[in-house]
Amino acid sequence: MKEVFKPSITFRIIAGLFILIGIGSFVWGFYTDPQRTWANYLLNNYYFLSLALGGTFFFVIQYISQSGWSAAFKRVPEAMMAYLPVAGVFFLLLYFGIHNLYHWSHEDAVAHDALLQHKAAYLNVPFFSLRTIIYFILWVLLASILRKFSKKEDEIGGVEYFHKSEKYSKIFIFVLAFTFMLSAIDWLMSLEPHWYSTIFALKNMVSAFLHGVSILVLIVFMLRRKGYFPFMNKFHLHDFTRYIFMLSIVWGYFWFSQFMLIWYGNIPEETGYYLIRWTDGWKTLFFAEIIINWAIPFFVLLPIKASRNSTAITIVVLFLIVGQYIEQYLHIFPEVTGKLEFGILEAGTFIGYAGLFALVVALALGRANIIPENHPYIQESKEHHF
Repeated sequence: MKEVFKPSITFRIIAGLFILIGIGSFVWGFYTDPQRTWANYLLNNYYFLSLALGGTFFFVIQYISQSGWSAAFKRVPEAMMAYLPVAGVFFLLLYFGIHNLYHWSHEDAVAHDALLQHKAAYLNVPFFSLRTIIYFILWVLLASILRKFSKKEDEIGGVEYFHKSEKYSKIFIFVLAFTFMLSAIDWLMSLEPHWYSTIFALKNMVSAFLHGVSILVLIVFMLRRKGYFPFMNKFHLHDFTRYIFMLSIVWGYFWFSQFMLIWYGNIPEETGYYLIRWTDGWKTLFFAEIIINWAIPFFVLLPIKASRNSTAITIVVLFLIVGQYIEQYLHIFPEVTGKLEFGILEAGTFIGYAGLFALVVALALGRANIIPENHPYIQESKEHHF
């Protein structure tokens, strides 16, 4: 059985080429259309950060629930957490594009807008930047502690570090839930400071969990094809599918609740958000978002045979990769550029970020045994069945 994952030279070269494509796209974008480039920067920053945080949610929940079936796969969400410091650096650089993205960051706009003046105590550049720094300090610190305990568990065995991981996971999940919801309000909802939704932050948290777990499952499948996790069986597949299936339902519930309540309430301050997204080409994306992120996972994975079929699950995950992009695109582009456009800039920046995320996760996977043999539930995980 393979114990240590080693990303191949070919993989590193491809990831490096993807990163170069992303850098080239950004350089070209800043030269031709800075506003659109900053929109792509925010979209991809948030997209891949949410994947890392979704993997983190999965990791801490396994410890809190003392889940046995997933113990053998915990290195994958651990590796996804390694992207958090990288995302932190990128979000700090967002400071240089804040005036291109956020209307409330302009002093002249605030001076002539009573609502922005009312929100100025919270929506101002120094406090906005400080909150971003605090979010990442907390996330990176707690993720580092859990990673340290995981390595100690590997070295020493026993249950001491398992219980420590469980304790800090309970702390982390509350910190993560609260700060992630605030960050979604800061980075996304404040793009339109006159609009608000009490469901928006929760919907984005569920979205991060759904899409993070989907990428986690895809990584597990790719590792399995390389010879890792030979013990993986249909019951593991079924449990992974349960997360995707359940979270797609919860996501669909929040999507519909937000839309239905705003539509039924018919309050101008709220309906403006959907009015833009209900016209022209935006309407196609509006319906594509709910179909891809809810309908496809729900109907494809509902039959038990499909929920235990790796090909069917992989197809759903590939759809969800597109679905999350559409979701974030609909949050950001109508407010920042006001134009429905997808071209070399959008494709190139996404490819660049995907290459960087894949490289960071792959390198993190290689820093520890891929199978945590000293985990208290490792045998239960290997022999998992209903």
